[in-house]
Amino acid sequence: MKLEFYKSDDAVIGVLNIRLVIRSANTLKDKRRIIKSLKDRVKNNFNVSVSEIGTLDHCQYSRLGIAMVGNDKGYVNSVLSNLLNMFRISTSVELVGYHLEFV
Repeated sequence: MKLEFYKSDDAVIGVLNIRLVIRSANTLKDKRRIIKSLKDRVKNNFNVSVSEIGTLDHCQYSRLGIAMVGNDKGYVNSVLSNLLNMFRISTSVELVGYHLEFV
């Protein structure tokens, strides 16, 4: 059996970095609870990978990295935009900045 590999440039990787303020968190334990809840909601509603990537030792600030792989840039952009809107309307955190890029 001979396997043939085709060169394909169809893969699109969308990377979304977001900065959040969690005003209701007074301790790192509060922050972890809120961030875990957000990450679980993201994973359940969107087909993306999410991880806390910065400001791990401050109780009111967080940075999340979110990535999605697909073959249609429009679809990946739409999903990440909907995800961004979820953070904008969230009552538990305040979205203070974001950066979206495609690879």
